[in-house]
Order: sequence, then C-alpha cells, then structure tokens
Amino acid sequence: MPPSAGSQVSRVPAQRTPPEELAPPAVAPAPRQPRRRLRTVLTVVAGVVAALCLTGGVVGYFVYDRATTPDRSAPDVVVDNYLRAFLVDRNDVRASIFICEGSTDLGQLQRLRDDLADREVRFGTTMSTVWGELQVDRDGDNAEVRVNLTFAAQVDGIRQSDRQAWTFTTRLNEDWRVCSATAG
Repeated sequence: MPPSAGSQVSRVPAQRTPPEELAPPAVAPAPRQPRRRLRTVLTVVAGVVAALCLTGGVVGYFVYDRATTPDRSAPDVVVDNYLRAFLVDRNDVRASIFICEGSTDLGQLQRLRDDLADREVRFGTTMSTVWGELQVDRDGDNAEVRVNLTFAAQVDGIRQSDRQAWTFTTRLNEDWRVCSATAG
C-alpha cells in the first residue's frame, strides 16, 4: 500500500551483519614459552655425560694397553717373564713375545721342557719349576742373566728336586729380548 500523502514514513535502512571474514579474528591465547631452563639443563647434563664417557674410554684404553703389554724393560725382567711363559705356563705363543727375532739358540731349554713333560707322564706327577734371584751382567745393549732353576715333584710320596744353573743371553733393540739359553 502506498503511503498517504499526509503521513510521513521514516525509512530506516536495513542493517546487515558483516560477513565473518570481515569480523576481527578471535584473540588466541598466547603460546606458552618453551622451558628453556629445562632444555639448558638437559644439554649441560648430556655434555657432561658425553665428556665423562669419552674420558673413561680413553683412560680405559691406556690402562688396558699398559696391563696387557708385556714387560720387557730390563734383562732380568724379560728372562723372568720368558721362564714363566715357557716353563711354568708352557705357552709357546706367550713365550715367543720375549725372544729375539731371527737367530735364537733356545733348543737346549726346549729339550729340558720336553724332558720335564716326559717325566710327568712316566711318574704320574706334576713338575713345578721355580727360580730365585736373577743376576745380570750388562755390557751395552747385551746382557747375560744367570739364574738357578729348581725343578720339583712328588713321586711315590717323596718330594724330589733338581737344581740347574742357566745363563740367558739377552739383547736390547727396542726392548729387551731373550736370544739364547745354556745350562751350566
């Protein structure tokens, strides 16, 4: 219906609600700051643990190396170690690290060890080998080491022993080695 001439119609423009994309974004809560203190502490602890492990590994290597390296520092030491490996332990591989490379004259000592093994079988016993003080006569890079070897066993309830004087010739190259052995 059309408005009458005397009436005044006031027109109010229709208001639209703005579209959502025009609306201001909702305020999001501020993100939490990462725990930098915890991260720093964990980094320091990991660094200290890594340093301790590395140090322990290096120290362990040197301790192991020192413990397993044969002592060939002196003529009497090398003879003592050689006798222990060759006559007591009867370990030819271990004994070989104490002898001179190339020319060696250790056949007489080998025959002695073979004789001791034969006696053990023949008498059903175990032969023990001991020695006392090693006397060293050094001349530059060569040295003679004299020692009395004592062989003992119990046969038929009776303890028996034999004592023999031996002379070992040693030589110094990078370290001391046993080159020869003679009885008498």
